[in-house]
Amino acid sequence: MLTRTSTQSLTGQLADRLAERIRNRLLAPGARLPSVRECARQQGVSPYTVVAAYDQLLAQGLVEARRQRGFYVRDAAPAPEGSRNPAHAVPVVPPMMASRVPADASSLIRSMFHRPSDKPQPGMGVFPPDWMASTFLATAVRRVTTTSALQELSLQYGEPSGDLALRRSLSQKLVRINVPAGPDQIVTTIGATHALDIVSRTLLRAGDPVMVEEPGWALEFARLEALGMRILPVPRRADGPDLDVMAQYCKLHSPKLFVSVSVLHNPTGYSLTPGSAHRVLKLANEHDFHIVEDDTYSHLAPEHATRLSALDGLQRTIYVSGFAKILAPNWRIGFLAASPALKERLLETKLLATLTSPTLFERALSWCIDQGQLRRHSERVRIRLDGARGRAVKLAMSHGCTFASEPAGLFGWVDTGVDTDALTQRMLDQGYLLAPGSLFHARRPPSTMMRINFATSQDANFWKVFSRVRDEL
Repeated sequence: MLTRTSTQSLTGQLADRLAERIRNRLLAPGARLPSVRECARQQGVSPYTVVAAYDQLLAQGLVEARRQRGFYVRDAAPAPEGSRNPAHAVPVVPPMMASRVPADASSLIRSMFHRPSDKPQPGMGVFPPDWMASTFLATAVRRVTTTSALQELSLQYGEPSGDLALRRSLSQKLVRINVPAGPDQIVTTIGATHALDIVSRTLLRAGDPVMVEEPGWALEFARLEALGMRILPVPRRADGPDLDVMAQYCKLHSPKLFVSVSVLHNPTGYSLTPGSAHRVLKLANEHDFHIVEDDTYSHLAPEHATRLSALDGLQRTIYVSGFAKILAPNWRIGFLAASPALKERLLETKLLATLTSPTLFERALSWCIDQGQLRRHSERVRIRLDGARGRAVKLAMSHGCTFASEPAGLFGWVDTGVDTDALTQRMLDQGYLLAPGSLFHARRPPSTMMRINFATSQDANFWKVFSRVRDEL
């Protein structure tokens, strides 16, 4: 909040706050600033203060005034004047990229690195740092950084497919969830997002139609649009994707790929049923498209959960997963598994982009898996998450929210009853980041939904502020 006890004027505080949001893309290029009167009401200041703050933003080249329409964020916000350390400046997306990639997705990603405050952030997509604290990661790193191991693993390129020890560990892990993949069918990647990108670049060309579940992860919509793909949104139901819509797309557009989160779907928490899974695979065989199954949340799900890759045996499916969510956000290790022939094509794409992936961390992860450390850590996190989910659900419902789906996994899909784009901007003023429902739709329609992270939504103070701000809208 703006404070009258600060040595900085109210005008300066407001201008600096808005400038920071613009540079961090929490206010997207083309976004309209609140009207002078509305901003004055929100901030508890006079209209003259708002006009003066907007004038400062105009002078900095961050916004533009449109006659009789208001103030809008410019397409390319300049870097801070006189910045002494460009390495720490927030990178600016060129105008062409800003017009192609939905700014909302970029905003949410950037917010992962520019938290609005030290308060718990319900819109974040990761566990709080204290949930990830452990001693076994340090032990694993020490084991692979002895003098002899360091020379062996870092002074030469690693295996193109990834560290063999890790691929063997991953193969055994996949067997436990009935996905038949030998070490030679696995390619390690720099996170699950990298694996999804490899699949897209291997199987698709610009203009190809791709079916994607909706609501779905904003980054996937943005990534596919940036590659020039035609997105065909498929409504996600409790039992799986809307099969009637998929069948229509198959007849009209001949899609090349279907992107699915079968287990603990983001943002709804839904998991695929066996009946729906069999019908999806039948459509894939009849209409000749591939399926990439993103199993990012596998560590939070039961091993017996229904997975397309297990039923299909990796004939038309490509299995993708990673470890950043459960282990540590900066351990960017993911992998994909596919049929032997397709695996070779995927490997070629990886080589063209990154050559190899970091063997040191891959070998350390292999040790964590083989020693049972990852399994025990995942169990502890699941137990803690169960408790957090129960508390967060009670708080949300006590403050007038309803859940569109049975709460499960890390995320809840919550109906707030108000426009969550507007709510998100207002909550930023209070130091809280939300994930509005429009983010999770390809065309970004207005929505009353928001995604909450159960692990970061247990703060009663947040829900009190949420209720007050929502009631003011």
